[in-house]
Amino acid sequence: MMGFQATILKADSTDVIIHSILSEKNDDARIGKLFEYVIEFQESDANLNLLFTQKLLQLAQKQKDKFSEAFAYSQLGYHAMSIGNRDKSLEYVLKSLKMAEELNSSVLLAIVNNRLGHNYTTDLIKRKSLYETAFMESLKTNCFPIQYITCSNIGSVFLKMNILDSALIYLQRAEQISTKAKKFPFLGTMYSELGSVYGKLKNQTLAIAYFNIAIKEMSQFNSPRFLGVVYTNLATYYSDQGQIDSCAHYAKKAIEVVENTPFQIQTRTTAKLLMNIYRNKDNNLAMKYAEMYIIANDSINDLRRIQQTQLLTFEEELRQQDLAVKKSEEEQQRKQNIQYALIALGIVSFILLFFLLSRSIIFTEKWISFFGILGLLIVFEFINLLIHPFLERVTHHSPLLMLMALVVLASLLIPLHHRMEKWIKEKMTEKNKRIRLENAKKTIEQLER
Repeated sequence: MMGFQATILKADSTDVIIHSILSEKNDDARIGKLFEYVIEFQESDANLNLLFTQKLLQLAQKQKDKFSEAFAYSQLGYHAMSIGNRDKSLEYVLKSLKMAEELNSSVLLAIVNNRLGHNYTTDLIKRKSLYETAFMESLKTNCFPIQYITCSNIGSVFLKMNILDSALIYLQRAEQISTKAKKFPFLGTMYSELGSVYGKLKNQTLAIAYFNIAIKEMSQFNSPRFLGVVYTNLATYYSDQGQIDSCAHYAKKAIEVVENTPFQIQTRTTAKLLMNIYRNKDNNLAMKYAEMYIIANDSINDLRRIQQTQLLTFEEELRQQDLAVKKSEEEQQRKQNIQYALIALGIVSFILLFFLLSRSIIFTEKWISFFGILGLLIVFEFINLLIHPFLERVTHHSPLLMLMALVVLASLLIPLHHRMEKWIKEKMTEKNKRIRLENAKKTIEQLER
C-alpha cells in the first residue's frame, strides 16, 4: 500500500484511481481494493474522503456497479459518523446494508456491518454483535485487512467492557491475522490496546513491551495521528498506574507529534489530562493546557460544522443528479409513449381506410362505432402526451387544473369525433348499398343465363 502521508490520494488523481479500481472484474477483489485504499485517508483528510466518495458514487451509479455504489454509501455513513451526525450515518449505512444483502457479498457485508457498529458508541452489546457479524462474514473472504480490523474491533469493545480475557483473545487473533495482511497504520493501535489489556491485567512487562512495539510501528509509518493515539493510550496507562511524571511525559509527546499537523485537534484528550495533573501543582501550566483544551474543542466543533455543510451540499448535488436522471427517463418514456400512440393511431386509421375504400367488404355500423371510439381514445392519449409537460408548467402540477384542461380537450374532441363517425357511416352506407346492388345485379345476370 502507499505511504501514509506523502503519497496519499491527491484530489486531481481521484478519477484515474477510481477507474482503475472499478475496472477490476472480480467483485470481492474490487471492494477489497477500495477498502484497503480508503482506510489510509478516510480519517486523515475528511474533505478528501468526501471528494473521493462523491466521485466513486457518481461513477458507480453511471456504470450501474451496485457493489461499488453500496461501498460508497457506507463511506458516506462513515463520514457522517466521524462528524457526529449519527442519524445521517445510520441512514446511509442501512441503505448500504440493504444493497449488500441483496448482492449477498461477504466482503461487502463485513465492511458495512463493521461501519454500522461504529454508530453504537454507548450500546456496547449491539456494537459487539455487529462487529462479530462483520468478522464472521470477513472469514468467508481472503480480504485480510477487513478480517484484522473487525477482529481487533471486537477486542476493543471487550476492553471497553472490561472483559479482559475475551479482549486478549480477539486482539491476539487480530495480531495473527495481521501477519497475512499488508502493513498499514492500524496495527499500532492494536498493539497499544494489547498494552492496555496487559496493563489492566497487572502485567507491566508485557504492557510496556506492546506499547513500545506500537510506538515503533507508528514511527515507521510516519503517522502523527496514530502515533498520537498510542502516546495518549500510554499516558492513560501511566495515569492508571499512578505514575504521574511518566503520564505527563507521554501526554506531552502526544501533543508534540500532532502539533502543526491536520490532527492537532487530538490534543483535546491529552490537554485535559495535563490540565488535571498540573491543576494543584503549577497554575500557569494548568492554564496553558486548559486553553489548549478549549481551542482543540472549538476546532473540533468548527471542523464538524464545515464538514456538515459539505455533506449537506453533497446531498443536494446527489438529489439534483437523481432528479435530472429521473426527468431524463420520464422524457424518454414520454417519447416512447408518443411513438406507440402514433403507431396505434396509424393502425386504426389504416383499418378504417381499408374498409372505407374496399370494393368488396361490407362494413357494419357497429364496427364503425367500435373503431371510431378506439381512434378517439388513441387521439386523446396522443394529444395528452404531447401537451402534458406544457400543462404541468402552466398549472404548476395542480391536479384540479390539469383535470379541467383535459376535460376541455375532451369536450373539443367528442363533437369532432361524432362528425367524423357520421361522415364515415354515410360513406360506408353508400358503399355497402353499392356493393349489395352490384352483387344483386350479378345474381340476376347469373339467373337469366
